[in-house]
Amino acid sequence: MQTTAGRLARLGFADGARAERLLDELGPEAVGDLGLLDSLVAAADPDLALTSLNRLAERDPGVLGALRSDAGLRARLLGVFGVSSALGDHVVKHPEHWSLLGGAHAVRRPTAQELRAELLLAVGAEPDDPEPRAADAGTATLVALRVAYRGRLLRLAARDVTGEASLTESTAELSDLAGAALEAGLAVARSEHAESGSVRLAVIGMGKCGARELNYISDVDVVFVAEPCEGVDETKALQSATRLAQGMMRACSVSTPEGSLWEVDAALRPEGKAGPLVRTLASHQAYYRRWAKTWEFQALLKARPVAGDSDLGEQYVAAMNEMVWQAATRDRFVEDVQAMRRRVEEHVRAGEAERQLKLGPGGLRDIEFAVQLLQLVHGRLDPLLRRRGTLSALAALSRGGYVGREDAKALAEAYTFLRQVEHLIQLHRLRRTHVVPEDAGDLRRLGRSLGMTSDPVGEFTTRWRRHAMEARRLHEKLFYRPLLQAVARLPESEARLSTAAAQARLEALGYTDPAGALRHISALTSGVSRRAAIQRTLLPVMLGWFADAPDPDGGLLGFRQVSDKLGATPWYLRLLRDETAVASRLARLLGTSRYVTGLLLHAPDAVAMLGSDAELAPRPAEALLAEARATVGRHPTEAESAVAAVRGLRRRELFRTAVADLTGHIDIEQVGQALSTLNDTTIQAALDAAISKVEMERRTPLGTRFAVIAMGRLGGFESSYGSDADVMFVHAPLEGVPEREATDAAFAVANELRRLLALPAPDPPLLIDPDLRPEGRQGPLVRTLASYAAYYGRWSSPWESQALLRARLSAGDRWIGTALLELADPLRYPAGGIPDAAVLQIRKLKARMEAERLPRGADPALHTKLGPGGLSDVEWVAQLIQLRHAGRLPSLRTTRTLETLRAAVAEGLLTAADEASLTQAWRFASRVRDAIVLVRGRAADSIPVGLRERALISRAMGYPQDASEDLVDDYRRVTRRARRVVERVFYED
Repeated sequence: MQTTAGRLARLGFADGARAERLLDELGPEAVGDLGLLDSLVAAADPDLALTSLNRLAERDPGVLGALRSDAGLRARLLGVFGVSSALGDHVVKHPEHWSLLGGAHAVRRPTAQELRAELLLAVGAEPDDPEPRAADAGTATLVALRVAYRGRLLRLAARDVTGEASLTESTAELSDLAGAALEAGLAVARSEHAESGSVRLAVIGMGKCGARELNYISDVDVVFVAEPCEGVDETKALQSATRLAQGMMRACSVSTPEGSLWEVDAALRPEGKAGPLVRTLASHQAYYRRWAKTWEFQALLKARPVAGDSDLGEQYVAAMNEMVWQAATRDRFVEDVQAMRRRVEEHVRAGEAERQLKLGPGGLRDIEFAVQLLQLVHGRLDPLLRRRGTLSALAALSRGGYVGREDAKALAEAYTFLRQVEHLIQLHRLRRTHVVPEDAGDLRRLGRSLGMTSDPVGEFTTRWRRHAMEARRLHEKLFYRPLLQAVARLPESEARLSTAAAQARLEALGYTDPAGALRHISALTSGVSRRAAIQRTLLPVMLGWFADAPDPDGGLLGFRQVSDKLGATPWYLRLLRDETAVASRLARLLGTSRYVTGLLLHAPDAVAMLGSDAELAPRPAEALLAEARATVGRHPTEAESAVAAVRGLRRRELFRTAVADLTGHIDIEQVGQALSTLNDTTIQAALDAAISKVEMERRTPLGTRFAVIAMGRLGGFESSYGSDADVMFVHAPLEGVPEREATDAAFAVANELRRLLALPAPDPPLLIDPDLRPEGRQGPLVRTLASYAAYYGRWSSPWESQALLRARLSAGDRWIGTALLELADPLRYPAGGIPDAAVLQIRKLKARMEAERLPRGADPALHTKLGPGGLSDVEWVAQLIQLRHAGRLPSLRTTRTLETLRAAVAEGLLTAADEASLTQAWRFASRVRDAIVLVRGRAADSIPVGLRERALISRAMGYPQDASEDLVDDYRRVTRRARRVVERVFYED
């Protein structure tokens, strides 16, 4: 036989035994009252509802009889008790308030004027007075205001939880109630300040209060505007208005025995908290005309007079509206919009992001931001969009064809659900929160509040996640999807954006050529093919990713070009559709780097490597060389075809390195290592092909050992994307082969190697530069080992010893390459260090280079190679240290600049501080040079003067929007510090 406690548990009480005891305490009539039991079981939290009812019955036993006789009262009171422990506490403390929920008046929605009158009367003010004044500002008056306010809050909550008020009705009434409380607070402030009649003060509601979509518990955002009465000095009037505003804020916010109402927040005023609390209308207008940013006009979308002088408030709103709807035409609108879009994605508190109704992915801010931004962009030309409320604005956007009907419907449903959940969470304890609780009991209460009874926790969680995901998806799509409808024949039978509206939207996103962008969208999405259908799915999201990139136009153009190359390939669009990370990364790269775009156009299959970070790791030299030699082996009689295939391999690996660089997976030293290794591989493969061809043409084995010696940045494993390959060629005739014949063959190989790598091709060239050889361009292209020995023994100059510091084997015969390096060691690592005369000669040569080799018109301070503190400065410091000390210190015998500097610190030749300054400058200058190539697609040594190009480079280097001047400032600061070290260490000044 089932016990009463068990039956109660089965009906929905979490603690059946406790529920049985509480019902018994209510008396025998309550125990047998099936209507009461049904209403308790219907409550969101039956245990909570019963607890509050018991406490109330102790204070006023008459409530039980009233509940039996009035079903409406019973449903409303127990409905509130089952949702809100805070309102339960309020009714227990003020038992006279339970009767507010009975009778016909309990379901009637009050007008804003009725709410205003009730709260003014509560503070002893006369509602019909032009400037109502409270009886006083004492605690009793403030308590009366709070009690009256919560009585009205109780009535609204009762209608809300029983379904007698919709979301829009609830939020509107909450906003009207807040306006009434502000009016009462202003009346309290007037009672403290006799001079209040000298000034007209209007309180402007902002944010949710202004839009009439306020929460149960929320800061109330306001702005104050004042005008002196006739004959009153403006300064004194503003002082009086400020005291009134402060008094009103205090009346609402100060803690009393009945707590506070909420914080009144005036931070949305001009200049924020740093600006005056109260301004005249003219002062507001002057600020917004000259200084306001786009987000401030976005805030003004919601502005509405809520208290004080209504005529002045309406004047303020009318004046502001003239500027709000012209915001899209202002300078820097695009940059501000991009900054606003980034703020939407701001990090929320760790552990809360997924449970945040407001700030998390798919949260309320996502929806509100998208709607407000669309209003700003299109409201200038379409007055029907000029609405304060989110849902009414969304409906207007849908009617105007700016948002698809189905999208608007889904977004409105998601917004409504999220706001309902937000209200229920806040009602529980009347606390300001936007975080979905984790406790199962809390989730059960939320689910039951929303009518979910079979599995409240599971149903609620599923529905919440679905709405959040839908809101996030639609937020990403909302701004972009109609752009496709403007240019493509889509299956939806809904209004389309006009071309002008689509261009305005693209311009707001940062596209500098919106007409061109529309042409690309049209080309990608028009038609009925599967390819066009997938593009119509992809583009709404990708347009947003392009807009986040430094160059949206370049990104969209590149995407069209790559899609034209690969669009018919089954895996390409499927990969982008199914792998969000690939599509996002591709959009970022195409919108950042012309260099990457160019590589991808000629190696489109490389898109596949974007799906995995592991794919971006530079490949080992052995693997690259094996693949390159296998490639050459497949073309044994066609050197040109072999090298073309190897250059294709190089193109793919350049793409891998550039992507890893731009995405931060490798640093500048690793970039130099990867590029130099790739260049070595390419040279070796081309050398193999050249030797094969020369042997075929001569119909005889080569007859000489041949090696390519890397010099310069290639030798130092410091190649950049735009570097030539500085090399020297050395050979040694095989035994029995005449030197003349061997030399002719070596010349043929060297020239063929250069020719093969210089053939026209779509990939970035690898130019072979042999000018660092003995005698430079005047000397022979290829020398024997003996010839090098003779030359260095007799004619070598200090600069050649310096150049040899970078020499290492790049390709070819290891024995002859090693022999040449051993021959060079005494020159580059002299046993006693180079003599003082040679040091002086090197310093003079460096000074002459600084004076003569800078391009005409170049700003030395921005020249990364030859400017003060640039690459040349740092490298010559390292090389002079090597020439002076490497003979006795083997740790300095390296071809790498930064490795040399680190070794110099270890050997006590350089302080750690100086090494840090030099290293930072070298790394910074190298990064700038590489970023220039990545962005522009061609090499340059100077930071660009043009603001747009400089901005693109700064973004590629990881600087935020509008920080190109920070790039220049940082570069100047770092190189100035390095130059001071150069002057002290290199020139010994």
